[in-house]
Amino acid sequence: MSRARRLLVAISAAIVLAGCASEPLVMRLQATPQETAQVFPPAETQEIPRYRYLGQLVGEHNFRPADGGARRNAARQFLAWVAGLDDGADQPVVLQRPQTGLVDELGRIVVTDVSRNAVFVFDESAGRLDVWDEAARGQRFVAPVGIALGRDRELLVTDAELGRVFRLGPDGRPRGEFGAGELQRPTGVARDPKTGRVFVADARAHDIKVFDDDGRLLQTWGRRGEEPGELNFPTHVTFVNGTLMVADTMNARVQGFDREGRPVLRLGQRGRYVGNLVRPKGVAADDEGNIYVIESMYDTLLVFDREGRFLLSLGGTGAAGGRFFLPAGVWVDGRNRVFVADMFNGRVAVFQFLGGN
Repeated sequence: MSRARRLLVAISAAIVLAGCASEPLVMRLQATPQETAQVFPPAETQEIPRYRYLGQLVGEHNFRPADGGARRNAARQFLAWVAGLDDGADQPVVLQRPQTGLVDELGRIVVTDVSRNAVFVFDESAGRLDVWDEAARGQRFVAPVGIALGRDRELLVTDAELGRVFRLGPDGRPRGEFGAGELQRPTGVARDPKTGRVFVADARAHDIKVFDDDGRLLQTWGRRGEEPGELNFPTHVTFVNGTLMVADTMNARVQGFDREGRPVLRLGQRGRYVGNLVRPKGVAADDEGNIYVIESMYDTLLVFDREGRFLLSLGGTGAAGGRFFLPAGVWVDGRNRVFVADMFNGRVAVFQFLGGN
């Protein structure tokens, strides 16, 4: 093939590829049929299934053209053959070390990634993936960990290394920050929608800092220790029906505090049996009152009832779908889908709560 002819064909293929680029994308969870057949408790126990594994989120690979991308892939392969295009050097946009997340009012799945130094936004309705790495003007995230819904559709993101809480608008643009000089190593964050107070787990200070919506420090709950109300490297927090649930990680328990800061609930105890806690991390709840706790040491998701009684565990160590490797955060959406930040597998595992007590 002459050089001119080769160039003409390459240009034609590029035009085809450009046309394919306008195809709408669809977000799909990654999973094999064998993986999505998993239920918990396992089918062989003959107990009523309570959870089903749906799949995983990893990044750009979750977004594909509605027709499967056959035309786009063919055009890419043809262009590579004709023009010597090499996609091998492209770095995929994928999660690396996800920490925790939420589902916002727009239905987007928003995930913090401490290794990627950014916030990933999986937008199912728009069929797109966004990555926000700007914490403030001229300041990029270093170690984003916790995330919560703030007022006026804001997102509140803690950065453990920068020692602050950053406000992001729903478009990801920075809107401000608070906690500088008051927070040592902020990790988990939660907001009480009734009072507008923001609770931040300060792991290095072994306490919970309470701010108002304007970022003014109001109170400090707890101190280092093992007694009720005391904390030892708290990490993740969530607000459930008037109770602040705190992963009291190095005390191997989860504590619940009322709106006055009084300890009113304790989940778990240190031990080596299923249902015991060693290194609890993420904590969340569904609309039936079930409480979810990540047990990171044993790579499991533990489920408790609203009184703190252990019900069952999900997961276990491994890379297969439905298993975890050093999981971190957990959150639940309005459809009772349970999301687990499977940190060292670089993904978010998704389960469906099927209902029932």
